[in-house]
Amino acid sequence: MRNAIVGKIRRRLLLGSLPLMAQTSNYPPSLPGFQKEVYRKVDGVELNLWILGAGDGKPRPAIVFFFGGGWTSGTPGQFQEHAELLVSQGMVVLLADYRVKSRHNVTVPACVADAKAAMRWARANAARLGIDPRRIAAGGGSAGGHLAAATALLSGFEDGDHLKESSKPSALVLFNPVLVMAPGDGVDTGLSPQLAERAGGDLKAVSPYHHLSKNAPPTLILHGKADTTVPYRTVEAFQQKALKLGGECTLVGYEGQSHGFFNYGRGEYYEKTTAKMVEFLRSLAYLR
Repeated sequence: MRNAIVGKIRRRLLLGSLPLMAQTSNYPPSLPGFQKEVYRKVDGVELNLWILGAGDGKPRPAIVFFFGGGWTSGTPGQFQEHAELLVSQGMVVLLADYRVKSRHNVTVPACVADAKAAMRWARANAARLGIDPRRIAAGGGSAGGHLAAATALLSGFEDGDHLKESSKPSALVLFNPVLVMAPGDGVDTGLSPQLAERAGGDLKAVSPYHHLSKNAPPTLILHGKADTTVPYRTVEAFQQKALKLGGECTLVGYEGQSHGFFNYGRGEYYEKTTAKMVEFLRSLAYLR
């Protein structure tokens, strides 16, 4: 089954027949070829993961992607093309749904709890899905980038199933992520005044920058230098702090590019950013 899916993806890549735009707005997404499984039931809501590349055989590295949308909206379909590309090169990819304000009237802590639950579920089901539990990365864009970083850096926010499993990813791939949620060390967030309400009040508690440690996983950040939604200076501050602590953090900035520049269908920068993603994951031996 897996070989058939990979063969289909390769043919689509070679023929240039991928859809013209990524699924950045359809919710729930329609993702042919992906298997859908419930990873969490909370407050009467069932949350799903869409999985591609699962199968028997030697366990493979995996990545869990979290969509953007300001913790208010968005769809797991945002990273469909990223998933297909990585599966074609030997990974298993999981696209995670999580609760958001527009659909579930929640604040950021609930989003973080869901993201951590998704990471625990992936490890708990690693053997069944053909995943190496020691090599499960997290990725995402904007608010989804924040959630990926939160699973790596924030303590707490753990509830639900599989609590014996770790929610910490082994690597991070972050696209224009929100990393500085509260002022600190002379760095301002540059974010909108509505953020405190959206975050549930305690910004520092959910700010990855404020929880950086020497144990942070290897991190790649891809960011537009003209991003006015999440200013470039905030990810520069994150990288500088990570390196000072002895961590591994690579930041690639793109001149003149604004928020969301990396999405599929946005021109050459999808190709440029995915090339950097592939290079980074290959350096960690996550790709063939």
